[in-house]
Amino acid sequence: MFRRLLSLVLLCLPWAVNAQILTPIHWSGERIGDDAIRITAAMDSSWHLTLISIGDSMVGEDYYDSYTFTAHPEDTIRFVACNDMQCLSPEVYIWSAQSEDNPIVDTPSALSAASATGTQSLWTIFLLGLLGGLLAIFTPCVWPVIPMTVSFFLHRDNGRHGKRDALLYGTAIVLIYVGLGLLITTIFGASALNQLSTSAALNLVFFVLLVVFALSFFGLFEIRLPASWATAIDNRSRRMSGAGMQFGSLLLMAFTLVIVSFSCTGPIIGTLLVEAASMHLLAPTVGMLGFALALALPFSLLALFPNALQRLPKSGEWMESLKVTLAFVELALSLKFLSVADTAYGWGILPRWLFFVLWVLCFGGLGVYHIVGMIRLLRSGERPVARLLIKVVIAISSLGFAAYLVPAIWGGSDAKAVAAFAPPMEIPYKQVFRDYDEGLAYARQENKPMLLYFTGYGCVNCRKMEQYVMSDETVQNALQDFVLIELFVDSRRDENGNGIEDGEEFSKIQRERFGSNAQPLYFHLASDGTPQGQPMAFTTSPEEFLLWLRNTF
Repeated sequence: MFRRLLSLVLLCLPWAVNAQILTPIHWSGERIGDDAIRITAAMDSSWHLTLISIGDSMVGEDYYDSYTFTAHPEDTIRFVACNDMQCLSPEVYIWSAQSEDNPIVDTPSALSAASATGTQSLWTIFLLGLLGGLLAIFTPCVWPVIPMTVSFFLHRDNGRHGKRDALLYGTAIVLIYVGLGLLITTIFGASALNQLSTSAALNLVFFVLLVVFALSFFGLFEIRLPASWATAIDNRSRRMSGAGMQFGSLLLMAFTLVIVSFSCTGPIIGTLLVEAASMHLLAPTVGMLGFALALALPFSLLALFPNALQRLPKSGEWMESLKVTLAFVELALSLKFLSVADTAYGWGILPRWLFFVLWVLCFGGLGVYHIVGMIRLLRSGERPVARLLIKVVIAISSLGFAAYLVPAIWGGSDAKAVAAFAPPMEIPYKQVFRDYDEGLAYARQENKPMLLYFTGYGCVNCRKMEQYVMSDETVQNALQDFVLIELFVDSRRDENGNGIEDGEEFSKIQRERFGSNAQPLYFHLASDGTPQGQPMAFTTSPEEFLLWLRNTF
């Protein structure tokens, strides 16, 4: 039973991927001469075709219902299918004389690097989910519940069915959190999730929530959901009986744990989901899978090895110390959400120097807190070596990290270790355009090639690439030969005053003219705007970026 349920959980991800496969553009082609073919694209209702290029010729036009045109047999047709809600991944049409009724339609190889970045993002969010779940285990809302819950299951039917039920209980926890991730993806969709990730309202809400939770962990007040919620769910689960109702009962008990532990797991889950929203369509589901697997782990392992229950440390001073540690970390992380909203809308309330000042205070305060804790332990006459050692490690690490951040306050360091969290750094380009048409006009006037950069204020990998690659002196020198165009696809500003957010306009340019919606993504363009070679996706290697730049120049 358990293996079947676990298989069901693992099958959720392929099902979700297949559920997203759409083919709204239907292609057909026929030869009309020795060196010509007639191609017809028929679009499903509510969909339209954005034709990116035919062979080496750029198009960038939209077509509805159907469109027929002439091309050469060897031409590769690049296109994107869009409706009012979304644009699918870029694809190519290749006419095949051997199979005229079954043309080849596939993902363009030019964007394979961007696809690889998406896969890396999924692994990143899965590992972040695992880390968040492991952290949640040791919170005061979850840790005391583990031995009590496992003991309850092991005492049922003299332990004969207790282990099985405890394993099913762990599976139920996984199903609940994976279901939450799937629900969020289904409700919002890819484009809406990306917009939410840079929404001022959402980021400000999470900033306030993390600050509130941090103050609660500091002990200023206690956050509790209504006890009646958990009691009602628990009573309902206990009244359910019979083989057919057994797993439903365990699901309800697992949901009770979710409700009871919310005040501790809520900040972790919320941070994980907002971070996932800007990465990939499946990222919320993948993140919740990682979180749930880690959270369910102690229930399953202790059910299989019940003697280990006796060796679990009891809640006490270490738990209080963990709460305060989490409070400092949550305060620091809350600034990331405030920073995203601030930069996307251009408010200017959290400049880069102030961000680092506040982070220095957070981690410096964490180090001082553990030093004070060490002094108290020594004065009490106790000599708990393990606890002292942990406090020494945390104190040294926190104070060392704070010292590492100090030079970044006045720009003496780029603080690459926190590139994913800090506001964008000002890279000393000789000249950079933040409007596509202006940059294109200047490149034509000067007859210079262009480097077009699609980025985002909420893009974690963009911040890393800026600090590891674009700020490199050798890269800076190489860029002197290019006209630089930097477009923030999530900008909420309206610099042109036309009533359209800059990010919406730039995102449309990326999708319709260049057939992609991934960031960071670099294009080398000739002075007339024609793409040269393949685009460059995320890398932290200046050497790799320079090699790409030279090979396309």
